[in-house]
Formats: sequence, C-alpha cells, structure tokens
Amino acid sequence: MLIVYVLWVCWCVMHSVLSDPFVTGYVQGRLPGLFRYYRLFYNGFSLLTLLPLIAATHMLNGPVVFSWAGYVIIGRVILLAMALSLFWAGAQHYDLHEFMGTRQARSGEHHTLMSDGADIFEGSIFAVTRHPWYLGTLLLIWSMLHKYTVAEFLVGLILSIYLVIGSLLEERKILAVYGDRYRQYQQKVSMLLPLKWLRSKLKIW
Repeated sequence: MLIVYVLWVCWCVMHSVLSDPFVTGYVQGRLPGLFRYYRLFYNGFSLLTLLPLIAATHMLNGPVVFSWAGYVIIGRVILLAMALSLFWAGAQHYDLHEFMGTRQARSGEHHTLMSDGADIFEGSIFAVTRHPWYLGTLLLIWSMLHKYTVAEFLVGLILSIYLVIGSLLEERKILAVYGDRYRQYQQKVSMLLPLKWLRSKLKIW
C-alpha cells in the first residue's frame, strides 16, 4: 500500500519538474525543433501515468473515512457545482489550445495562456481567485467520490497539498515575468480560497 502513496508523490514531483522553466528551457535549447510538441508530450505523459495510479488506489481495500450520505450530499452537490463553475469560468479566458499544446504543435510559437491576450486578467473569476482551475480541482478532489476509503482520503490529502505547492510554484513563475504588476494583483485577489473577495463583499472583517 505504501508504494502507491510514494508513486503519487513521485507523480506530483514529476508533474512540477517537467513544467519548471529550467527544464523547459533546457529542452528548448537542446531540441528546438521538437520543443513545439513539448506541451503535448507533457499533457499526454501526465495523463498516461495518472490513470494507473487512479486504478491502483481504487483497488486498495480499506475502511471508509467519510461518505457523502443523507442530507450531507447537498454539500457534495454544492462543491461539484462550484468546481465545474470554476473550470467553466476559467476556460472563458484561458486559451485552451495553448493549454493543451495543439497551438504550439501547429505554429511552433508560444503565447500567453490568456485567450484575450491580457497579461494579468483581473476581471470575472480572476477577481475572485488568482487560480480558478487549481481551486476547482481542489473542490473536485473532495466531491467527485460518493465515499472515501483510507487510501482515497490519503491520496486526496497528497493531491491537495500538491495543489497548494503547485500554486505557489506557479506564482513564482508569474512573478519572475511580471514582477510588481503581479504583486499588486496579489494584494487584491486571494491565491486560492476567495477570502479577500468575500471580505470585500460581505464586509464582515
């Protein structure tokens, strides 16, 4: 059982390392002709290595830590709806072809992930949270299953911690590009949980 958790941690590390600017810059310098396909490789490799881990975790037997049963299931529906809303709202401004890597594969060029060309988008969902897809994934992790066994619960914790770390690493990349402009944005909008947005709307603290 322990090996499954170790492999999940390795997957998280691998996922971050392969997207690190040092690694992508090295690959681009060494294989400039093939770098246009790097994002496709990154997404495909991440998915192909993720699926066996999901299957292995599902096969582990163990007691149920908690389940969405009775009236509590309303909470699950709310979390699922929020997760899907965050994905949808983010997709309205992200360039999905750039995210998937198909644009780079066709043209060989790399652009901003924002579909409207904005460097830092502060409207719509980005006035609520700086990373809507990270937050959406976090909510999805804890609402996608009807019940969570020990294995599924521990993997959920691993992925939740990784999402927070991944958000911090993403922040570092963005800060390296935009500097003070992004720091000003950070002061106004929360990284994940929309606490600053709620504070401004409810004015309760």
